[in-house]
Amino acid sequence: MMRRIKLPPWLVLLLPAIIVLMAVVLLPLILSLYSSFTAYRLTRPDSLYRWVGTYNYEKALTDAKFWAAFGRTVLLLTIALNTEMLLGLGLALLVSKVTRGQRTLRTMMMFPMMFSPILVGFQFKFIFNDNVGLVNNALQSLGLTEQAIPWLVDGKLAMFSIIFAEVWTSTSVFAILILAGLYAIPKDPLEAAKVDGCTSWQTFRHITLPFIMPFIYIAMAIRSLDVARAYDIVQIMTNGGPARRTELIWTLIGRTGYVDAKMGYANAMGYTSIFLAIFFTVYFFRKLTTARNELGMGG
Repeated sequence: MMRRIKLPPWLVLLLPAIIVLMAVVLLPLILSLYSSFTAYRLTRPDSLYRWVGTYNYEKALTDAKFWAAFGRTVLLLTIALNTEMLLGLGLALLVSKVTRGQRTLRTMMMFPMMFSPILVGFQFKFIFNDNVGLVNNALQSLGLTEQAIPWLVDGKLAMFSIIFAEVWTSTSVFAILILAGLYAIPKDPLEAAKVDGCTSWQTFRHITLPFIMPFIYIAMAIRSLDVARAYDIVQIMTNGGPARRTELIWTLIGRTGYVDAKMGYANAMGYTSIFLAIFFTVYFFRKLTTARNELGMGG
C-alpha cells in the first residue's frame, strides 16, 4: 500500500501560485533560453531542434545593428533618467511647499503614470505629427516657424520626441518617491539649521538632499528597468525609424523575431541585453546602500 505524502500547510496554500508561475513564467523562460542556442525560425518549426550552440550570441556580439541599438538605449536611459530626476525633484519640492490642495496635486501628479505606454505612444504620435500635430500648429500659429517641423521623420528630432514622451509619462515616479522622502525628513535637523543661520541652499544641500538620495536611487532603479526594455512608445511613434535612427534594443529584437522570423537569434539578443538592466539595477542599488549607510540606516 502506497504511503500518502503529506505536504506542509504553507506549501499547500502556495501550490496554486507556484503552478501558475511555473506555467506562465518559468516554462517560457526555459523555452526561450533553449531556443537561443538553436536556429529556430518561426516559419520553420522543425528548426527548433537544430542546435547551433553559442552561434547566436557570437553573432549578436559582432552585429553592428545590435550595438547601435544598444548605444541608443543607453543614450535614452541616461538622458531620460536624469531629466526625470531633475524635474521630479523640482516638482516634489514645489508640492511640498503647498499648504492647501496638496492631496489634489499629488493625485494629479499620478495621472501620467496611469496611461498605457501604447496610449502614450499614440498620443504623442498625434502631438508631433507633421501636418495635424498640436506642436506644429501651435508654433505656426505663434509665427515661430513658417514650415512644419518633421518631428518624427528627422532622426535627431524623432529621438527627442521619444525622450519627451518618456519624460512626460514617468517624471511623476520620481516626484512621488522624492515627495515621500521629503515627508520622512526629521524636523530636528531642519530646525537646527535654521537656528544656525543656514541659507535655503545650504539646508537643501547638506540636509534635505542626503535624506532624499535613497528615494532617488530607488526611483532610478525602477525606471532603469523600464527604459532598458522600452518598446511600446518607440514602436508606436516611429517604429524604429527613420532609417533605424530610433531603433532600440527591444524594437530590434521584436523586428528580428517577428518580422524576420529569426526567433532563436532574437532570444539570444534578448538575453544579452538583460545584462544592461542588471548592470544599472546593481549600480543604483549599490548607490542606495551607500546613501543609507551615510545616514546611519544600513544594517
